[in-house]
Amino acid sequence: MDTCETDFVEALSAAVRKTEQALEACLPPERGQPGEANLAAAMRYAVLGGGKRLRGFLVLEVAAMFGAGGSGAERAAAAVECLHAYSLVHDDMPCMDDDDLRRGKPTVHKVWDEATAVLAGDALQALAFEILADPATHPNGNVRAQLVLRLAQASGHAGMVGGQAIDLAAETAETPLTAMQVKRLQAMKTGALIEFAAEAGAILAQASARDIGRVRAYAQALGEAFQIADDLLDVTGTEAEVGKRVGKDAGAGKATFVDILGHNGAHARAADLVAEAAAQLAPYGARAARLVGAARFVVERRS
Repeated sequence: MDTCETDFVEALSAAVRKTEQALEACLPPERGQPGEANLAAAMRYAVLGGGKRLRGFLVLEVAAMFGAGGSGAERAAAAVECLHAYSLVHDDMPCMDDDDLRRGKPTVHKVWDEATAVLAGDALQALAFEILADPATHPNGNVRAQLVLRLAQASGHAGMVGGQAIDLAAETAETPLTAMQVKRLQAMKTGALIEFAAEAGAILAQASARDIGRVRAYAQALGEAFQIADDLLDVTGTEAEVGKRVGKDAGAGKATFVDILGHNGAHARAADLVAEAAAQLAPYGARAARLVGAARFVVERRS
């Protein structure tokens, strides 16, 4: 590993540790009446002890690049990871993608039941907004409101949930999605939350509109590269590597970047996106080195 890569790996490990600590502080304890304790256990199982924490890393690293950080950024990182975990819990259910494995362990509806999985996802989504709206995240009410607004936009009908709806409809459509339709789907389903995570760090630092625009453009390229890598892993990865079922996109008849671009074309497009992401951060020089490393990481990972 070169120095830049080592620096990124160390920063990602630190982000994992800080995000997990913030999650531990925000999640409910496993106590109370049987239903309460069960719900808390399912929430904790869904969000703790697994995952790359890329979204949490983006919050922390962008905030640090603009001179912010501390417990507020760590809480915002925990919030975005709660929102992400909720989406995975619901995604894995039989009425959605019907997966039994996530992050190398049984999915929530398999460990508990479908009703508990629905409630755990609902509670994690609510907790994400509760964390962002709390003055402990930032003393400025306008900053907190902006964070809440942007997460709602990224996760709702015009973002992640809308992308999932398009994805489900595409499984039974008579004609496959076009390249532009797949790009829009993935920008909504996967990219919107990645974009929010990076933007949240800049919002916390009360960065300028110009800086927020650059960070947003970086994250858009990063999100598309992330999804291309996911599509490639679904074709070339193993269940042991990826920690979930592979080959499911082809089995469900879903159109992916690999279908449209081919293996070589997908790899080339991912490389172009890494360069595009890096170019957006060029004005920040060495301060952005770890964020550039994140772009390389998303296309080189095996899980």
